[in-house]
Amino acid sequence: MTATPQAILDLVERFARNVDLYRSPSYNETQARREFIDPFFAALGWDVDNTRGVSPRYREVIHEASLRARGSVTAPDYCFRVGTERKFFVEAKKPAVSIQTDIQPAYQLRRYAWTAKLPLSILTDFEEFSVYDCRFRPTPSDKASQARVLSLTYDQYPDRWDEIAGIFSREAVWKGDYDRYTQTTRGKHGTQEVDREFLKEIEGWREVLARNIALRNDDLSVRELNYAVQKTIDRILFLRICEDRGIEPYEQLKDIANGTESYARLLDLFRRADERFNSGIFHFREEKGRTETADSLTPTLSVDDKVLRGIINKLYYPDSPYEFSVLSVEILGNVYEQFLGSVIRLT
Repeated sequence: MTATPQAILDLVERFARNVDLYRSPSYNETQARREFIDPFFAALGWDVDNTRGVSPRYREVIHEASLRARGSVTAPDYCFRVGTERKFFVEAKKPAVSIQTDIQPAYQLRRYAWTAKLPLSILTDFEEFSVYDCRFRPTPSDKASQARVLSLTYDQYPDRWDEIAGIFSREAVWKGDYDRYTQTTRGKHGTQEVDREFLKEIEGWREVLARNIALRNDDLSVRELNYAVQKTIDRILFLRICEDRGIEPYEQLKDIANGTESYARLLDLFRRADERFNSGIFHFREEKGRTETADSLTPTLSVDDKVLRGIINKLYYPDSPYEFSVLSVEILGNVYEQFLGSVIRLT
């Protein structure tokens, strides 16, 4: 049995002594992180402040600044890693937030971790410490207790320290104890891998979009229909991922979808993207030195606003369980490899 570090005993005693102050709305998340949450994980052996001065590429704890765009938080507060491999996220809140009952913080954390295919992640304000099994697809209506596998309050830390450190300490992660723990809980009924779910999602969009394009543009061949549907989905997804990664303005697609003449406005956005990215995905005009054929088909099509609205709105919080800022290239590539393997047929 490992002795509880003195640093943890001191943090618990300090929090108990001034608990009303820390629970007040004026005590913010940044203060909680600096005074309690950072030292908590430092006591677990993590180099929270990169005191060893390693390259940013190999920092074992990545801090994010919780940038907010129209209510969307773009990244988890902490990412704990071995080398460049992500192991778990930590989402921090101020103690005035009720982690036990508030739905939104739990959904937020679970979206991050589920999209990144991380089995476990932590939600904490120091006063409370909740661990979630993030292999269950999150939904906005889930209770805060949904998929929660461990819930502690700060006064339990001294007696339960072995349990926390046995899974989440730097030593436990490096020795493989964390991975062994997640393996023993793998495959529970109801778990859903993000790549399989995302594939089902975009296959559904393809079917809806194909039906509408075929209905509104009755002279298309099967090849042209497949091309148009594939290009439209590719472009929407590319720009949506760019939004979550801070490359494109957040919710620009949603603004277009919720207006009128959505497809015409979407084409304008695609053309601007062609000028900005100079990528084959947005290739609309012939250019000297480029061998691929420019897309002269999709700008001539008609697509209903309702169809585009249904697809695009499901790419945004809270309706979307996907957080594209943490969706890995490997997951996306795996999904697209299977997605491109199937063909639409006119009936």
